[in-house]
Amino acid sequence: MDVTLQDITEDNFEDVMDMELPDHQRDLLASNAYSIAQSRFYPDYIPRAIYSDGAPAGFLLYARDAEGVAGDYAIYRFMVDHARQGQGIGRRAMALVLSELRARPDMRRVTICYHPHNARAKQFYAGFGFVETGIDERGEMVAELPGRPAA
Repeated sequence: MDVTLQDITEDNFEDVMDMELPDHQRDLLASNAYSIAQSRFYPDYIPRAIYSDGAPAGFLLYARDAEGVAGDYAIYRFMVDHARQGQGIGRRAMALVLSELRARPDMRRVTICYHPHNARAKQFYAGFGFVETGIDERGEMVAELPGRPAA
């Protein structure tokens, strides 16, 4: 299986906006349409389509200089379309985005948030080295992946 990350373009944005999560996951994440709209108004938001074997399979959105801190990156959205879940696409896509972020010379850390009772998310992100740091003001668990120390 070949998994790649691609920019959101006129050719693929409708495919990405039409992706859905299973019913039990829908309340855990903002819609892809909302996330794509955010990226058009916030220049530090980077949307990426996840492709598997040449077909759209998921979506992610990350931000550089998260919370106004240079070198901090935050993954705000990460999803695999319900029809493609359970195939290892998410694991490969997360490895790709983390590789992309680690290649940035300013990367100091990456954060991600999830529902504190979502044991699958905790296990998934911990497998990449994310360490929980506490609950944020919205009641979400924050997990951090350290990068390079600040210069």
